[in-house]
Amino acid sequence: MTSRFTELVLDCHDPERLAAFWCAALDFKVIDRSEGKVEIGSWEPTVEEVRARQMPPTVVFIRVPEGKAVKNRLHLDVSPIDSTTDDEVTRLLGLGATKVDVGQGAGRNWVVMADPEGNEFDVLRTLAPSTG
Repeated sequence: MTSRFTELVLDCHDPERLAAFWCAALDFKVIDRSEGKVEIGSWEPTVEEVRARQMPPTVVFIRVPEGKAVKNRLHLDVSPIDSTTDDEVTRLLGLGATKVDVGQGAGRNWVVMADPEGNEFDVLRTLAPSTG
């Protein structure tokens, strides 16, 4: 017997707003929505595909009444695929992200950011092909 990692769920105040931010950030699309819940992903999962092999998980935003209180114990890492890390940070700032300090210190090769509701995530090294 085994399980599959199928969804990452984030509690939030505004599922539509966070889904829109993360769809723009990751080039995902909304694949399901209902009252107080929005699911996004890079693909539309089927039971058959999930049973056959591990597929990328979807991200589900669920409305909750309480706010974020402390640093996340789980966060997303993203890597730009067609730009520099600095250019991606600038793009994400334009989408509504902010830079945050969670005690990471200076001189790191990643940038800690927060989405529009304050959930931390890291922008890592670029995966763009080298042009030099």
